[in-house]
Amino acid sequence: MSSGNNIKRMKLYRHPERIYKEIAAAGYKENSPLKEKDIASFDQYHYLGVNAVDDVIGCLKIDSQSRLIDIGSGLGGPARYLAEKTGCQVTAVEFQPEMHHIACSLTERCDLSGSVHHLCADILDFPEKGSNFDAVVSWLAFLHIPNRSSLLRKCCKILKPGGKMFIEDFYKRGEFNQEEARILSEDVQCPYLPALEEYKNQLIENNFTKVDLIDKTGCWNDFVRERVEKFIGNRKRYTGMCGIKVTEEIEDFYKKILQLFNNGNLGGLRIIAVKDF
Repeated sequence: MSSGNNIKRMKLYRHPERIYKEIAAAGYKENSPLKEKDIASFDQYHYLGVNAVDDVIGCLKIDSQSRLIDIGSGLGGPARYLAEKTGCQVTAVEFQPEMHHIACSLTERCDLSGSVHHLCADILDFPEKGSNFDAVVSWLAFLHIPNRSSLLRKCCKILKPGGKMFIEDFYKRGEFNQEEARILSEDVQCPYLPALEEYKNQLIENNFTKVDLIDKTGCWNDFVRERVEKFIGNRKRYTGMCGIKVTEEIEDFYKKILQLFNNGNLGGLRIIAVKDF
């Protein structure tokens, strides 16, 4: 896939079981039924939470007849939200077994197992025959996959003709200094990022047309700054819930992402593209 097993080095991903503590702290008993809306503030690791998922629904006109594949589906939050809100069918592909198992558990508790189908796999190995998805969606997962041409080729092959792709990803706005490159490679498990035009050309070369690139750098910078401020403000509560080690790791990760955005060389990007017939 990407960074392979190294992705577990990301401090954001080291303790995914903390979501159970967050759910319990919100007043829900262990193994009790849930609604996705009950846990949406805990299970969306990407930026701007369900607002970004609502944008997918509007942009791609997702409804109960839609078949989607979510690449790098994490704890399954976006997939469950899509299914709960629209009735669509979602195949949620996650590379990390622990994240996958937690996602399956939460989907079952939300009574969405009939709509969200979890698969623990490398997307580059996903079977192409008979896929014909209406849409590929992904939030902050492509950045872990350096073989961008293989990834985009796979996305094209599993889409039906005229199918659409909606992804949010990082891109390179300027040359990274040594420290920025180290943070991206080691802390974010992001060994490669294309520049804007390079990204667009890669999409076109892999049979995507009507490529719309929307720069999200400004609002993502605001989001990661507010995330750090909010986390620090709730540090005592979070430490009591998850312990000092987990709290320090998450805070360190959040601060490093903010540092990258503040330096100006890291950008945020929303891509909407259509598979050529």
